Amino acid sequence: MSEMIRNNEEKQKILKEIVTNLSEGSNIKSVQKQFKDIIKNVSPEEIASMEQSLIDGGVPVEHVQSLCDVHVKVFEDTLEKQKVGKALPGHPVHTYKEENKHLKTMIKRIKKDLRKVVKGGAKDSFKATFTELKEVEIHYQRKENQLFPFLEAVNFTGPSRVMWGKQDEIRAMFKEIDAALKEDDMKALKAHIARLTKALTGMIFMEEKILFPTAMRKLPEDSWKKIRRGEGEIGYSWIKPGNLWDPNVVKSGIPDFAKVAAEARKARGEDSSPGSDSAADNNEREEAGTIPLDVGGLTGIQLNMMLKVLPLDISFIDENDRVLYYSQGKERMFPRSPGIIGRTVQNCHPPKSAHIVQKIVDGFRNKEKDEAEFYFTMNGRFLHIRYFPIYDENGEYKGVIEAGQDITDIRAMEGEQKLLDW
Repeated sequence: MSEMIRNNEEKQKILKEIVTNLSEGSNIKSVQKQFKDIIKNVSPEEIASMEQSLIDGGVPVEHVQSLCDVHVKVFEDTLEKQKVGKALPGHPVHTYKEENKHLKTMIKRIKKDLRKVVKGGAKDSFKATFTELKEVEIHYQRKENQLFPFLEAVNFTGPSRVMWGKQDEIRAMFKEIDAALKEDDMKALKAHIARLTKALTGMIFMEEKILFPTAMRKLPEDSWKKIRRGEGEIGYSWIKPGNLWDPNVVKSGIPDFAKVAAEARKARGEDSSPGSDSAADNNEREEAGTIPLDVGGLTGIQLNMMLKVLPLDISFIDENDRVLYYSQGKERMFPRSPGIIGRTVQNCHPPKSAHIVQKIVDGFRNKEKDEAEFYFTMNGRFLHIRYFPIYDENGEYKGVIEAGQDITDIRAMEGEQKLLDW
C-alpha cells in the first residue's frame, strides 16, 4: 500500500509540473509522452480524481483546464474502448449522449457550410446552421445547473469546475464567430470555426469517456431521479428525452422546504427540539397557517405567489454560502434549476468569476460593504443586479439576497403617466 501511495504522490508531483509547463506556454506535444507515462492503465474516474487532487492542492482551475487537451490526445485510443454504463432513454446520461449525436452532425454540417461561405455562397445557410449549433448552450447549462451540483454533493468538484471553464472558452468562440460574421471576415471565420469544432469534439469526448462514466459510478439512482426532475427548468438541445427509464421520474414535486430549513438549523447547531421556544413558535405558526412578518403575515402559499409575480429574479444565500431559494418568475434572466438548492454560491458561477462572488460574500460577512451592484447588456436587454447582506437583530450575518431585474423598458420611459391606460 505504501508503494502505491508513493507512486500516486509522485504522479501528482509530475502532473503538477506538467500543468505549470502548460500554463507557461509549453505545447501539448512536449508534455504528451511524459503525461502518458505517468498515468498508464488508469480509469476515467482516476483521471478525474487527479484533477480533483490538483485543485484541492491549490493549482488554479484555469491551469488544470490546460490538461483537457492533453487528456484527449493521450487517451483517444485507450478511452475509446471504455464503455459508459447502460442508460435507458429518459436517463439524463442517455439524453446527454443523444444530444451529442446531434451535435456531431451539426459539426459536420457547419464545416460543409463553411467551405461554401468561404467560396462566396450559402451565407444564409451557414448562419442558420450556426444558430442551431449554438443551442449546445442548453446542453452545457443543464450540466452546470443539474449534473455538477450532484457531483459536488459527493465531494467531486474539481472536474466539473474544469469542464465549466472549458465550456466558457467555447462560449467565447461563439462570440468571436459572431463578430467575424458581422465584419464579413472570412479568414477569421475559417480560423474560429476550426477552433470551435475542435473544442466541441473534445468536449464530447471528455463527457462520454470521462465525465459520464464517473458520474454513473459515483451517483446513486436517487440522485439521477432528482437530476431528471429538474432538467425541464433548463430545457434540452435539439432533442426530447425518452421515457423508458423510470416513468415515475417525470412527475414534478415540490421540495420539502420545512425539512430543508430544519436541516439548516441543525447544521448551525440551533435548538429546534420540541421543548425549545423556537419549536413552540414554529408549531403555533403552522397551526395558525400564517408566517408572522414585521407587519402582518402571509401563508407560505401567499408568500410564494407574491414572489413569483414580482418582476424580479430573487435568490437567497444563507450564512454558510448555500443557495436555499430562487424565485420562479415568468421571465428568467439566467438559467436555474432545483439542482442548485443547497449548492454553494461560489460553485453556481463560472470558475473565472468565483473570486468575485467570494469577495462580495466576504465584504458582507465582515460588514465592510452593504451593497454590490452590476448592470450590463445581454441579448439586447439591459439588466440590473444587486446584492444585499442580511443581518439578524443581533447584527450577526445571516446571508445574502440577490435581486436582478430587466430594466430595459424602465430606462426608456419618458414624460409622465398618472392615469390608467387600460
